[in-house]
Amino acid sequence: MTIRIRIVAVIAALLGAVVPLAASAAFAAGRAAGVATFAEQPGAGPNYIFPLVGLANAIVPDINQFQPLMIRPLYFEGITGQPQIDYAASLADPPVFSNGGRTVTIRLRRYRWSDGVPVTSRDVQFWMDELRAEATSWYYYIPGPGHFPQNVVAMTFPNPTTFTLTFDRAYNRAWLTNDELTQIYPIPQQAWDRTSASSPIGSYDRTPAGARAVYAYLSAQAKQLDRYATNPLWHVVDGPWQLAAFEPSTGAATFVPNLRYSGPVRPHLARVEEVPFTSDQAEFDALRSGALTYGYLPAQDASQAGYFRAHGYRIAPWYGWSISYMVINFANPKVGAILRQLYVRQAMQRLIDQPAYVRDIYRGYAHPAYGPVPAVPSTVYSGPERRNAYPYSPATAIALLRRHGWRVEPNGASICEHPGAGSGACGAGISRGARLRLTLQYGAGVVATTQMMEALKSSFSRAGIAIALAQTPNNTVLANAIPCSHGTGPGCTWQLLFWNGGLTFFPDEYPTGGDEFASGAGFNPGSFASPSADAAIAATHLDPGIAPFLRYVRLLTHQLPVLWTPLAVYQMSVISDRLQGALPQNPVLQLTPEYWRLRG
Repeated sequence: MTIRIRIVAVIAALLGAVVPLAASAAFAAGRAAGVATFAEQPGAGPNYIFPLVGLANAIVPDINQFQPLMIRPLYFEGITGQPQIDYAASLADPPVFSNGGRTVTIRLRRYRWSDGVPVTSRDVQFWMDELRAEATSWYYYIPGPGHFPQNVVAMTFPNPTTFTLTFDRAYNRAWLTNDELTQIYPIPQQAWDRTSASSPIGSYDRTPAGARAVYAYLSAQAKQLDRYATNPLWHVVDGPWQLAAFEPSTGAATFVPNLRYSGPVRPHLARVEEVPFTSDQAEFDALRSGALTYGYLPAQDASQAGYFRAHGYRIAPWYGWSISYMVINFANPKVGAILRQLYVRQAMQRLIDQPAYVRDIYRGYAHPAYGPVPAVPSTVYSGPERRNAYPYSPATAIALLRRHGWRVEPNGASICEHPGAGSGACGAGISRGARLRLTLQYGAGVVATTQMMEALKSSFSRAGIAIALAQTPNNTVLANAIPCSHGTGPGCTWQLLFWNGGLTFFPDEYPTGGDEFASGAGFNPGSFASPSADAAIAATHLDPGIAPFLRYVRLLTHQLPVLWTPLAVYQMSVISDRLQGALPQNPVLQLTPEYWRLRG
């Protein structure tokens, strides 16, 4: 309770002049009443407000549960409980294809920014100009042709409500719509197109140099977390909520209704608070005390579900359209040569007892994840995901290492006795006497994660793979997931990483892996590179139908670009019976409190 009281006190102090004005206006309009509190995941509060996000800030608390409350993407996903676009809640009508499938024409709906200015195609152009100028700063960037935005060869903006994009070729329409067009965020040109706080609003974005100057200004402003609630830039929004208070040290965030929101559902609540916690135990204590409207039940407290049901709560598993894995740093200068050996990764995967972890650690609130696409909810894409290519077998793992020149040292660190690239040798770049010692950094605050990491360490030791565990705040783990460049650079000290929550396919809900596993992809921190994987991914972008997709799944499942781990439910939500409209929960993990209302 101490943490909760302190957070509320901080929020109350920050809200002083901001919330009463907005809240009283909302009450006067007769639209909003009540306050809902939502629990953030431990150590994972939002920390970046500008939608053009880099790798270090590509986290659920930012891009799913913070930014979209204020700035809407062109197409909004997941409201119906399925990983698909909800056009009724989107800024635009469905795309219309022409020119043999190379050109899409998109018509915007009648939305307004909170300053009263309409959302227009100029705001789309502003986004595209910024994105093109700073593509390498974007976490979804993939170098080379065939990837967004490089594959856009022409743009037109014939009127305020219409724009067209012409691509370098005809692509699989499902991929283009669900993975490329969903990455567009109209942003307020009339408020953000400036190069400094004192510069006039201009059209700087229309030249590459000007666009870079605008990006430099906006990204610098986004790093000033202590000004999020007061900076006029961030008050211009087209989403249903405006940020009223923000605590930079914890990520505590308070939202009030955007009274000019023109979407299909306007907020019913006067205020929504996103409440941070340092651990799942602290969250559980706050939940049990009644301080949370919408929290979650940690896996180790699963037996308490009956208590909450008896005290006015519903229990609802929140399944993300996600996969879970341990990231491997293929470019690490010390152990990269070892990790690049497929047989080493196969041995490690054979030591991960997913069914046992689901049963004993997650108490059934998880499911095994054996490959690169989500298994839940079940779709046509998830068939191969249900078959384990590398079942748990320490004996097989030991045999693999011995067959490739290692002297296995159970409960120690195995030693390479036969270096080189030939048959029976350890592999290229691995020297005689090299030891199988690895460091694994993982997100703190979740007891089940710590238990799984300890179980992994014990299991790996059976085959002489010595793991040194390092527990770090979850946001720090994500910030450390920086791709190496030819084995050099500040991000090359890490070897294995695991963050809580896995990877959610958002906004790319068509799960082809191009943004995660393609060579040089923006969210490929381990620097995995495989020509055959690149070809398989490209085929899913170009060829319609399920066959290319299933070939990609089978290939990546066996290549092990990462180590597959069980995917826990994003959270076992505990929702007050007074809170209506919170179900179904969004599988791409977007938060939509405008649908919530409190009764009683």
